[in-house]
Amino acid sequence: HHTEKKDTPSGTAITLAEGILAAYGDKKDWALTPPATAADDVLAITTHRQPGIPGTHLVRYKGPHDTIVLEHTAHTRGGFAAGALAVAAWIVQEQRTGVLGMADFLGDSRPNGNG
Repeated sequence: HHTEKKDTPSGTAITLAEGILAAYGDKKDWALTPPATAADDVLAITTHRQPGIPGTHLVRYKGPHDTIVLEHTAHTRGGFAAGALAVAAWIVQEQRTGVLGMADFLGDSRPNGNG
């Protein structure tokens, strides 16, 4: 993320970690720590702040024989702004109140049907 971003790790990084923890039974918690220093049952999260970087998230699975990497790179902040506007319009249109999360907004419209 850009150097002006205040939270670390980002909410997106935490959400990704929680999804991995829910699906991967060997890990019990996540921690903001370098992978080499994380306990075996801890999912390591690292952060890097660089000027002019809207946001990049990378999930890396490193096994004994290979590495799998999933990466999302935002080129501008336009996608984040469009998403915020879409959620705001949905809240007004659906007359939603209370504390809401992305799962509320996505509902059953996600490709796997989990809402």
